[in-house]
Amino acid sequence: MARWFNISGPCNPNKHYMLPATTRLPNLARLIEQESYFVIHAPRQTGKTTAMLALAKQLTQSGRYTAALVSVELGAPFSHDPAMAEITILDSWQASTKFDLPDDLRPPSSWGTAQPGRRIQGALQAWAQASSRPLVLFIDEIDSLTDDTLITILRQLRDGFRGRPTNFPVSVGLIGLRDVQDYKVASGGSERLNTASPFNIKDRSLTMRDFNEDEVGQLYQQHTSDKGQAFTDEAVQMAYNLTLGQPWLVNALAKEIVEELATDTSVTITVEHINKAKEILISRKDTHLDSLAKILTETRVKAIIEPMLAGLELGNVPIDDIQFVIDLGLCKMNPQGGLVIANPIYREVLPRELIGTAMASLPTIAPTWLTSDGELDVDILLEAFIDFWRQHGEPLLGTTSYHEIAPHIVLMSFLHRVVNGGGTLEREYAIGSGRMDLCLKYKKVTLGIEIKVWRDKVKDPEEQGLKQLEAYLERVKADYGWLFVFDRRKNAPAFLDRLKTKTVTTKKGRSVVVIRA
Repeated sequence: MARWFNISGPCNPNKHYMLPATTRLPNLARLIEQESYFVIHAPRQTGKTTAMLALAKQLTQSGRYTAALVSVELGAPFSHDPAMAEITILDSWQASTKFDLPDDLRPPSSWGTAQPGRRIQGALQAWAQASSRPLVLFIDEIDSLTDDTLITILRQLRDGFRGRPTNFPVSVGLIGLRDVQDYKVASGGSERLNTASPFNIKDRSLTMRDFNEDEVGQLYQQHTSDKGQAFTDEAVQMAYNLTLGQPWLVNALAKEIVEELATDTSVTITVEHINKAKEILISRKDTHLDSLAKILTETRVKAIIEPMLAGLELGNVPIDDIQFVIDLGLCKMNPQGGLVIANPIYREVLPRELIGTAMASLPTIAPTWLTSDGELDVDILLEAFIDFWRQHGEPLLGTTSYHEIAPHIVLMSFLHRVVNGGGTLEREYAIGSGRMDLCLKYKKVTLGIEIKVWRDKVKDPEEQGLKQLEAYLERVKADYGWLFVFDRRKNAPAFLDRLKTKTVTTKKGRSVVVIRA
């Protein structure tokens, strides 16, 4: 049977290219042997459900355990009606175990007869007593539950804990996006547990790592083995560099290429295919990327992402909020220090999502910056931007709630109108860097752009900006660039009065236009 790259739902080795799912979750066998309760948290689309389905099957087939993966997601609508949630959840467990377990290991049919508020505990006690083997249960989508229902179920698991192994599951794993202390317990999700209680029986919290570069190559090699279509080493490396091994992205890039861009299996997949697929995924905003971008509206996410995009220090951000964006897979800690966006594709997705409103607000702009043979004239492009900024810049600054980077957003919106005709716009930004760098590529032209903001109580950033831009131009192999200095001081001159340009030559002989706005 032909296999394919999977980007929706759990993987099946008979249908999908996949790596052994449990290799990225070490020590689970030991935890189960030690009758531990634990938490597994990782971002969506990293393979948690696939791994736990595989492990449950493996444990059951060993003959030592009755093991099953079940979900509590159907109880999510009943956050303030635990009794109804219990009935719905147990019904879904009964149905799912019919597919996953042999008749003699399934839960008894009359297992949900306990009183409301104790039905989950009573059902698990009945199942553990009826099972000829110790019961191991993996509970998926645990953090889809909130408020009264979440607390009720966690308390029932804790209360039943001392009855293991003969009167309760010997080992339970809670599977979700976040660690237990970040589960939502207040209406609207405005508060969290902020403690392991009422699940203080957990032994460990584990996270599922992404693929390493070798594993990306192994996954792509499966397609080569099946279909004969090769990936160059450089293409595999580029796929890893863009995704840093995020499993959904790794699969999505390959799927786009082999099913849309290079359907002829005699065509070798190159770096060019990888880059083109990346642009398609970002532009199309598939479900995974779209849901990631929507998180930007959360207040505590904005408090981290906005200064990161602006190159500022984080300030007094609670450590729980930093862990929150890490648990979601949005950010990660750089081994060299500092919080960074999790991978280059996400780094592109976030600002593109933020410029959406500004893009929709842009007036019609004729592409005067293109020559008769379709090349980019950077001098005319600059004139067009200055004219655009003079007419529309001030009102467009109010189209975003990310006020610290409002000028960045307006500039990027304008430049995206330019590259929509056939170029690319790449971004670099980091906490504490004091800048955002843009690289505009259009056919033969590579233009390096640096954005600095002049804020109160700091000196004019032009001198530092020129040094930073010099290094950036060298890295992107560009001979000229633009340095934007946006004056955001309270006593700054009037909007139109501060719009000025000048051309300077860097120490290494590169031509830079300094634009003050």
